[in-house]
Amino acid sequence: MAVASLLRISGQAMHPIALRSNQSAVKHAGNLNSLRTRCVVNQLISAGRWFSASTCRRQAEALERTRNIGIIAHIDAGKTTTTERMLYYSGFTRRIGDVDEGSTVTDFLPAERARGITIQSAAITFHWPPKKQGEENTPTLQELQDKSLPRSTVPHTINLIDTPGHADFTFEVMRSLRILDGAVCILDGVAGVEAQTEQVWHQASTYRIPRIVYINKLDRDGAAFGRTVREIGPRLNGWPAVCQIPWFKIESGNHHFIGVADVVNLRGLRWEEGGDGKSVKMLTLEQLENEESQLAEELKKARAALVELLSENDEAMVEKFLDCEENHLRVPPMDILNSLRRCLLKQGNSIIPVFAGASFRNMGVQPLLDAVLNLLPSPVEAHEPEVTISGVKGGLQQLLSGDLIAQQSEQAAITKGKQKKPSAKALVEKLDGCSLAFKVVNDAKRGILVYVRVYSGSLNRNSAIYNTNLGIMERAPRLLKMYANDAVEVESIPAGHIGVIVGLKHARTGDTLVSYAGNKSPPEPINTLQLRPIHVPPPVFFAGIEPHSLSEEKRVSEALALLLREDPSLHVTVDEDSGQTLLSGMGELHLEIARGRLINDLKAKASMGCIEIGYREAPLGQSNPITKIFDKEIAGRKGKAGCIVTVEPFDPETSSPPPVNALAVKMHEGNQIVVLAPNLEIEVTKKGTEHSALLPSDMDVATFRNTLVNGCLGALARGPQFIFPMHSTRVTLTIDPQAHIFGSETTPSALAAAARLAVSSALRDLISDSGPGTTLMEPVMNVIISVDENSFGVVSRDITSSRSGEIISMDEEMPLPATDLSDSPQPPEELPTIDPAKIYAPPDPFESPSVGANIPVSTSRPRTITAKVPLKDMVGYLKHLRSLTKGRGTFVMSVDRFRNMPPQKQRAVLDELRGVF
Repeated sequence: MAVASLLRISGQAMHPIALRSNQSAVKHAGNLNSLRTRCVVNQLISAGRWFSASTCRRQAEALERTRNIGIIAHIDAGKTTTTERMLYYSGFTRRIGDVDEGSTVTDFLPAERARGITIQSAAITFHWPPKKQGEENTPTLQELQDKSLPRSTVPHTINLIDTPGHADFTFEVMRSLRILDGAVCILDGVAGVEAQTEQVWHQASTYRIPRIVYINKLDRDGAAFGRTVREIGPRLNGWPAVCQIPWFKIESGNHHFIGVADVVNLRGLRWEEGGDGKSVKMLTLEQLENEESQLAEELKKARAALVELLSENDEAMVEKFLDCEENHLRVPPMDILNSLRRCLLKQGNSIIPVFAGASFRNMGVQPLLDAVLNLLPSPVEAHEPEVTISGVKGGLQQLLSGDLIAQQSEQAAITKGKQKKPSAKALVEKLDGCSLAFKVVNDAKRGILVYVRVYSGSLNRNSAIYNTNLGIMERAPRLLKMYANDAVEVESIPAGHIGVIVGLKHARTGDTLVSYAGNKSPPEPINTLQLRPIHVPPPVFFAGIEPHSLSEEKRVSEALALLLREDPSLHVTVDEDSGQTLLSGMGELHLEIARGRLINDLKAKASMGCIEIGYREAPLGQSNPITKIFDKEIAGRKGKAGCIVTVEPFDPETSSPPPVNALAVKMHEGNQIVVLAPNLEIEVTKKGTEHSALLPSDMDVATFRNTLVNGCLGALARGPQFIFPMHSTRVTLTIDPQAHIFGSETTPSALAAAARLAVSSALRDLISDSGPGTTLMEPVMNVIISVDENSFGVVSRDITSSRSGEIISMDEEMPLPATDLSDSPQPPEELPTIDPAKIYAPPDPFESPSVGANIPVSTSRPRTITAKVPLKDMVGYLKHLRSLTKGRGTFVMSVDRFRNMPPQKQRAVLDELRGVF
């Protein structure tokens, strides 16, 4: 991330004394372990900002000692349990919360504690290592580097976000990922790399977030650290750098997890069994050779493998290895940490540091916290966010330097002509702060809480904030620093930090908030500034909501508005004919939680119907050409227009292409609209607009085209036979200016009404006595099911026989489309090709010598089934899958397409919809 965005401090014009003070600041900034931090001071001087040398050093050092991280993983991998231990060891809490008891800090919602899962992301701030009383003057990072001490020696501020792991709440993960600088991915040591883990990992790749892996639950029977490490390579597309190996103690033929061997520092860490984890015994390599010779030998192999892997990706490590006479054990730990950090932060990184532990048994969490400080980036070092200003994309640094505005001005000058505007530098200098609202929560006591990440400048209390998405000004009356459901009021939130604004009435998830000098609205083009928004995927589950009485209708609408503002992945629509309100979401659990929030938390007096499926309707053949003339008054003005419409089936792969002379071709939700106007004589003016003498004088060709398309879309929203929206339909609309345009009486409203009337009539012609009719279409899902070897056969048979599914592949996972939840369709770099045979992994205690590292003896090999299954047959499937697999099976799914339903299944669905069972 651009450092110039992080220390923008408003001040007065430069003075010679102030200049000398700032030059002194540069000298002090040189003590910091970041070239870019020194650069920021130079940039501030050139920008004319004044501040003292001590302020410069303090602000820069504070940013270097800040980590914005998230915990990501598959459900039940131990995210919340690990977070609780982090809070306990940092001194934030005095007792360890338990998920089963419902006493955790971050899972504070009643639904979360009742179900034992994380539903919404929780932000919390703590310090690691814990701050000690009287410890004011701590060494700078440069002083630590000079003394060969790691960053984890001095206290850092960690802003931690605990994210959900359930597939229904992937949107919650995505809106948290986009504001993080680093992440910890937790893996279940028994289950290995699971399906949802892969999805959140690849989603994090779209934002270039550096990640480390923590293999948890190594205390459980069947835990396989080595097998999990070997899975990381091909499934997460990276080379695992094993930084810790598990330490097992053999008692009565059983292996008990008692600690870890630190590969970087060549030492053993042993925790007291049954303790709270604060007491850790450290053993040197020499002590391990005397007491645990087998572990010591494996530790040496792990060190050699780590140094070799780093040497392949970091030239500085090659030089250090040669300086140490090619002895892997003599390479200093600090050089290994620095090499790991360089590899992790560079663009195109393929190194994945791996750590071990058992959070529930209070083992391995403190070294994981040290790794967060030593390896993951500060806000200064993180990848700068993408910004857009008037359609021109670039980085935040380009914006703050004025280059992005200059590019936008050049484009505007080409299209609109040269206009005298303030210089780009003058515009940027008055930009006091830029932040992103990534989450909105309705708190029962505090009201609406808007979680923000500040990227530039600072966000101050009572400052005026301009919402560039909505184009409105709001004031920030209160600012909070969140500690899960507790909060501390603050005066400002500096750049690089996460905080909460209380009292905003309109801000939503994904909005960009800008504060400008003088508390004024920012001028063009600053008022169009956008930090990358989130693409919300379309919902696939929905249920009806009915107020208990007409008097409760307004209250229910207000509660739904609050619910949608909190969670944009929920949608509310109203059926035009029945007037029923429909709430739709991403899955069964998603809607169930939303129902609980609506009724129990927001106190809405309403009932919610059963979860239903969004079907579609499609034509079975071509309709007759339908000609319609619309001739009515609209808002007291006479309107008259006409057109000819034909409706037919459409398949992108097999249907013929539209005519090359088509006036418009529009694809929308699986339908294609083709507008033909063969006799419309179009002329292009000098300004680039299209006009036709055959159209009314106040109507250009663009308005004419858009109006007809919108009229067609309105008619396609309702099928003629089953009342579901149309799909796989081609509408060919032909308009003859001589026969269908009537001078000034042909208004845009009349054209849209004529198009809608003609399309509706053509759809009804499909179901006439001589028409081909229509059929129902059902959504089909891409489903990835993870099971063990013992359950593989029964689950496969269930998919094909009981659920009308089609198995696509086995043990070859089909990646879910990244475009579902991100505006970055592909990860920025090409994924490396990983050869599992070249991955170092320590042997697992239960590996058979004959089988080796391929298949564990005491556990079943994990298997993956990739299938296409109708969505209706997936309703309630999670409970069924768990019963088939004794609770071990999991699945994730995404929408693939809609397909025609067989007649027998269509009749059954229609009987069910009519209430006939």
